[in-house]
Amino acid sequence: MKTKSIMMAGLAGAALGGCIQVKAPDKPIEINLNVKVQQEVVVKLQRDAQDLIQNNPELFPQ
Repeated sequence: MKTKSIMMAGLAGAALGGCIQVKAPDKPIEINLNVKVQQEVVVKLQRDAQDLIQNNPELFPQ
């Protein structure tokens, strides 16, 4: 019974000996964040144009 336990422990140790090793990369990880801010610019331009029209109705007759 003891020899079976010792043999099983030896097999388990041999099986765990082939585990995967994780190594940190040599180069730093680069993350590109290409974010569009088009919506914010358009909203600001729309508000500016609306203020211009409301403040100067003679420039834009209807």
